[in-house]
Amino acid sequence: MKTDFLLDDFAIRSFRDTGDGDYIAVRMAYRARLTPQFLWSSLQAIEKYLKCILLLRRIEGTKIRHTLRKAVEILNNSKEVSLKFTQASEEFIAYLDNYGRHRYFEISFYSFGGEVLDLDRAVWGLRRYCAINGQGFIESKGKGLRMQRVALENIELREGFMPQKYNLPNGLLEKIIDDEKHPARKSLLWQNGFFGKKARRKVRLQRRFYAANAPLFLHPEILDEVKKYVFIPKDVAKAYEELNLSTN
Repeated sequence: MKTDFLLDDFAIRSFRDTGDGDYIAVRMAYRARLTPQFLWSSLQAIEKYLKCILLLRRIEGTKIRHTLRKAVEILNNSKEVSLKFTQASEEFIAYLDNYGRHRYFEISFYSFGGEVLDLDRAVWGLRRYCAINGQGFIESKGKGLRMQRVALENIELREGFMPQKYNLPNGLLEKIIDDEKHPARKSLLWQNGFFGKKARRKVRLQRRFYAANAPLFLHPEILDEVKKYVFIPKDVAKAYEELNLSTN
């Protein structure tokens, strides 16, 4: 019994809370137009939420290494939990798997500028599973403010839905939102349609396209020399070997 409590505590503090911190840092990187850092850190944050869910459900996931879709597959095949994603969140996770894992600029990348909204949606959709026994709270208005327990994992995003009303007990994001003097609060709430004190139906984001070609894409002929000093993933190396052959 004590071991179960300690494992749950580890899952919440080491994965959910650190994921919450990563999430806020990611939003700061996005606003600063640091696209490579946004991509890598987004993958890190979502990976931590997925690992929190795995541990809370006692599902073995040690073989997951920066591959989000693999973690989702393990969870959905476990019969312990079935993740309910929007199509936009599924596409964002695939996007991070393709571009976020390459933190050393091994491959080229692109951004259309609205990805922070996709991040917010995906984090809210995943984080609701990061609660012991899947339980969270909904704020109910009546004679004063009261809290009602609810199974968050059974709730789905839909038209007119107000995600800000639903909270996790003792969540780091919730504590930061409640603390108006917290230095991270402004970055968390900036144009956030999923977390905050009040429901927000619209956010204003400036669309900006940004893309950059990786050094190896521009000069695949240096691949063998680079591999002497730097680890290059096998699938990336194979792609550049084929590109080098096709251009010679």
